[in-house]
Formats: sequence, structure tokens, C-alpha cells
Amino acid sequence: RSRQEMKMKVAYVLNSPNAANYKVGEMILPQLENDAHGVEVVGIFFFDDNTMLLQKGNPKGERLAKVAKDKGMLLMMCDQCANQRGLADKDGDNYTPRGTVEGVAVGCFPDLYGALSGNMPDQVISL
Repeated sequence: RSRQEMKMKVAYVLNSPNAANYKVGEMILPQLENDAHGVEVVGIFFFDDNTMLLQKGNPKGERLAKVAKDKGMLLMMCDQCANQRGLADKDGDNYTPRGTVEGVAVGCFPDLYGALSGNMPDQVISL
């Protein structure tokens, strides 16, 4: 197996204040852009104000969307968190992203589990 195939797969859950802007935007994103993060990130789930990083036009969010597309990484926002911040529209029980960078999904934990089921992480890390 190649070195890439043997990398541990992780998913991040961003639930502490400023996790997206600082921990992802200033530390993890540059490492991902330089292939220096050391693990394969299969997904990032955004809660609360962390969803704002994914707003269309946010420089860090636009960079993250490019990395996610290139690496096949899931970017998902909490549906209710996104709706409360104007980043999703609600139609019945379903939510649709609005005004976000490309490739963003919106949902709750069952949706996250389903989306990651084809590329399961070895570890889920809460930041």
C-alpha cells in the first residue's frame, strides 16, 4: 500500500467558538494546502458561528472549499445553525445551503453519518 493509503482518516467537528476561523483557517487549512497535515481529513462539520467561515466570499472559506473539492472532503454545516445565520433555507424538514462557498452540505448528525459512510474516518476530533 502507498503511504497515502495508510494515512489515518479524521473528521473534525467544530463546536467551540472560533474553531473554524482560527483552528481550521490559521492552522489546519495551510497544512492541507501544503499536503503537510499528516492525516487525511474526510470531513468537517460546522456548528454555531463556525458556519460563517463557509459564507460565499469569505477568503478562508473559499480556500477551504477549493481544498475540499480537490481532496474529496465533506464540508457540512449544522442545518439549524446555518438557517439561523442566513446560510440555509428551510423547506419542511429539509434545509438547502444559501450564500455559501461551493460544495457545502447542510444537515444534522444522521446526515453527517450518511455522508461519511462511504469514506469513514478512523477518528472524529472535536475542536
